[in-house]
Amino acid sequence: MKDRHLTHFDLAGFTYYDGVEVFQNISIGKTLELVAEPENKYDPNAVAIFFMKKKLGYVPRTENQIISQLLNLGYTDIFEARVNRVSPEKYPEKQVGVVVLFKEKD
Repeated sequence: MKDRHLTHFDLAGFTYYDGVEVFQNISIGKTLELVAEPENKYDPNAVAIFFMKKKLGYVPRTENQIISQLLNLGYTDIFEARVNRVSPEKYPEKQVGVVVLFKEKD
């Protein structure tokens, strides 16, 4: 079995975006969408994370460089991002864990 794991992290910025609107629908295994934001004024490597068309937050700066570069080069279909932990009792920035995998080649 090949290791498809690229990274995992706590979702950054969850407090500031639309996560509260869809939190009840977030569960382990749900698919997330990664969207590069090269024009982001705070971080040119910013990668936003969406669920049900709602922005949940970002890939943390410590984890976003490779993902951002590949997305900006047009490799938008090589990643599989999923919820790997939901902890409603924790501080909002620690409530949602994400894992990013490379998709299996068809």
